[in-house]
Amino acid sequence: MPISILLRRNDVLLWYSAFGAIGNVKRGWLVALLFVVLICSVCQVHPATQPLPPTVYLEEFTWTELRDAIRSGKTTAILPIGGTEQSGPDITLGKHNVRVKVLSGKIAQGLGNALVAPVIAYVPEGGVNPPTSHMRYPGTITVPDEVFKKTLEYAARSLKLAGFQNIVMLGDHGSYQRLADAVATKLSREWAGSEVRVFAVDAYYRASTDGFEAILKARGYSSGEIGKHAGLADAALQLAVAPETVRIDGMKKGSDRRSSDGVEGDPRRASLELGQLGVNEVVNTTIAAIRTSLGQH
Repeated sequence: MPISILLRRNDVLLWYSAFGAIGNVKRGWLVALLFVVLICSVCQVHPATQPLPPTVYLEEFTWTELRDAIRSGKTTAILPIGGTEQSGPDITLGKHNVRVKVLSGKIAQGLGNALVAPVIAYVPEGGVNPPTSHMRYPGTITVPDEVFKKTLEYAARSLKLAGFQNIVMLGDHGSYQRLADAVATKLSREWAGSEVRVFAVDAYYRASTDGFEAILKARGYSSGEIGKHAGLADAALQLAVAPETVRIDGMKKGSDRRSSDGVEGDPRRASLELGQLGVNEVVNTTIAAIRTSLGQH
């Protein structure tokens, strides 16, 4: 006489049938054996709640994972602002974009409750007719000030809609700091009656420039070598965050950004070790500034 078992597990019907005439095995033992087989066959089930991805970058989440992350306390969004511009023959055009993404990730990890939005890569870089500033070099991409401000504004509005309560803008380039601050001020006034706050934290940029320059000077490097663009400081920072974006064989001493190679400074003594000093300065200073802005200690 056959013994049949029909069970439902995770909406799948499992049918087991056995026939009593299998050797001399008693029916009770056969039923027990079938249950063991059944348990083993369904032991690999999907957990009710999937763990969140091990990342701080918003674009690496699904929308449901992001929703759950925000609900679990990841309520601060970092909006990194880069730029696509020339940085001499020694650093790639995406310097600002790569650097601000890596450093924002480290800052988010240090804060513990923050996630990083995609990098804003299109920023004001000068005029196009006639070309001015970095626009005199192939590969630099510019947008008008108002386009840039609207991009920041609606990125922030989108983050607010997603459920973030603190939106922090970090800019890796000096020319648009005042524009980011203007957007943050506008939205803060508009959302004054809500729990959402917006900050343009310029401590990030000051740490990467003035702060890092002071560290290098304390180690004997001159202002002329440190430079303001594609020099020692720039190249060292880049070696620490993304060495593949630095062209060692392209390093040469420059005069200023009006020169033909776009270099101000001398990057030839740049090293990863020096750059790590800058990374530490930027990350630690920015975390402290964000916590102060949020009233945290």
